[in-house]
Amino acid sequence: MADNTPIDIIHSREFDETPDLDPLYQIDDQQEPAPKDTEIKHGHDVLPDGGYGWSYGVFLSYYLSSNVFPNTSALSYAFTGGLSISCALLVAPLATHLIHLCGTRTVLNLGVFFETLSLIGSSFATQRWHIFLSQGVCFGWGMGFLFVGSVGITPQWFHRCRSLAMGINAAGSGIGGLIYSLAVGAMIPRLGLSWAFRILGIISFVVNLVCANLMRDRNHDIGSKYHAFAFPLFKRPEFLLFLGWGVFSMLGYVALLFSVANFSLSVGLTSHQGSIVSALLNLGQGLGRPIVGMFSDKLGRINIATFLTFLCGLFCLVIWTFARSLGVVLFFAILVGTVAGTYWATVTPVLAEIIGLRDLPSGLSVTWLVLVPPTTVSEAIALVLRDNGSKNLVYLKVQIFTGFMYIGGAVCLWLVRGWKIGDLARRQELSAVMPPNNKEDESPEQLGEKYHAPNGTTPPGTREAKKFELWSPTHLLRSMVASKKV
Repeated sequence: MADNTPIDIIHSREFDETPDLDPLYQIDDQQEPAPKDTEIKHGHDVLPDGGYGWSYGVFLSYYLSSNVFPNTSALSYAFTGGLSISCALLVAPLATHLIHLCGTRTVLNLGVFFETLSLIGSSFATQRWHIFLSQGVCFGWGMGFLFVGSVGITPQWFHRCRSLAMGINAAGSGIGGLIYSLAVGAMIPRLGLSWAFRILGIISFVVNLVCANLMRDRNHDIGSKYHAFAFPLFKRPEFLLFLGWGVFSMLGYVALLFSVANFSLSVGLTSHQGSIVSALLNLGQGLGRPIVGMFSDKLGRINIATFLTFLCGLFCLVIWTFARSLGVVLFFAILVGTVAGTYWATVTPVLAEIIGLRDLPSGLSVTWLVLVPPTTVSEAIALVLRDNGSKNLVYLKVQIFTGFMYIGGAVCLWLVRGWKIGDLARRQELSAVMPPNNKEDESPEQLGEKYHAPNGTTPPGTREAKKFELWSPTHLLRSMVASKKV
């Protein structure tokens, strides 16, 4: 693999005409070739979140156009991106357990080590299985240790502005991804693929090492529970619905990011215009996530997460399916970008509302593990759903699939909203009948003979019955349509 191989889209044209190569090479070649300096910016966003996801799109474009690893299909390259996020999520239980044993800083430094090793190792890759191990497995481990070690820290330092803080946090991946992808696109044609990897590795090592060792958590102060597998959570319907929101959202999110650039080509736009569409989508995420967080604090975290998840699905069905011109595609990209990453901006605050701060690390560990299958298969589903025989409707099935996945996630969280409103009402009722001298953590059932329910109130013995009543269809539907900040 030459260090300074220029990007030449003519190479990919020649490979497309070779009958023994994978037909997936031919999917995207429907437009006239663009200049070299614009072709590198056209890529596929294959990861659920983060700056690496968008810079990998540039690497993927280079792999496909330059035939770095001969006889490697587009699906195999896409699999590398999916493999990295799958490994990041799979390592979450181990990272959670190591935080309990060794502390947050140790886990973050492990992430720095694996991420740097991945980028430097990729610069010496000469076969495709080298990329699978370096950019796929090794980078996934590094990303997983860094993500799991840091994602639960921000909520510990905020209460009223928790969602805004998480939104600003998540915006870093949007803005950083945009900068990263543009930087990689500029470095590869000038310095070569190998040195692009090495420069990224050096920058990541220095920045992440400083941040990892300056970060401080409050695990001891709030008594956080770091259990790798919190099985009791699976007995709670509200937590299962929360997981459903994540699964549906990730199926839609990855399909959207994976498809938006190539969709631009399918409606007659150039590769350069497609790169602008992808950049605007990333910019929308960077600008939109703090706004999502701000409104979540003001109007309710579950409320905003539900509404914006539904809104993203609606945008896909109503705007994306009819986008044919550059103006409409750009409008859709910037608009959907503000709401497409709602899950990543609100997942931690929403889960804290559902299970509390103490169980939050354990709940997040389970969540990342459950998200492995949808993030692994979503991009493959998007590839299969494309109808290459249709002239202007190549992505219609992908658009419908993406829209309904987001709407399905919104329905799951809407049910959680109904439970939460009922649960708050139940807690208010219980607190109203508590004796004035009761300890803060003492429930009515624990008071024994000291407690006598006032006339007209619910006896404490019916507390469990009331808990099950929250899930009765009539009670749940009434709570779902109630106007309340949750």
